[in-house]
Amino acid sequence: MAETKGVPKKTIKTIKDIFTAIGRRKTAIARVKLVLGSGKITINDKEIANPSRIYTEPLKITGYDKKVDCFVKVSGGGLVSQEGAIKLGVARALEKIQPDLHKTLKVEGFLTRDPRMKERKKPGLKGARRAPQWQKR
Repeated sequence: MAETKGVPKKTIKTIKDIFTAIGRRKTAIARVKLVLGSGKITINDKEIANPSRIYTEPLKITGYDKKVDCFVKVSGGGLVSQEGAIKLGVARALEKIQPDLHKTLKVEGFLTRDPRMKERKKPGLKGARRAPQWQKR
């Protein structure tokens, strides 16, 4: 089976059947593709058997959990950040499928990008805010 941008060719009917979106959290980036299908979730080319994680919440609330196949490429960050990035990407892709879902997704907080990032190290300090130990003599 030949692959086109991470989506098997058998599931593609036309190019309009693929809905893509990007989700980010901290340093994690998730590229999400939704294709009309049976509800399979594939993350980094591995099919997830029991997807009962945080990233399936937008699908469950909108009723698309058994209607679309989800193909995700995620990199960077830790597991929690990756899950948050996938959740945002899935919500943005669902909004492209049906723009009427915007209000539902926004009220639930799925379209809000978490702005918290690691603070950069400043010159003259040991870390972002940690000053060198003070020495009296």
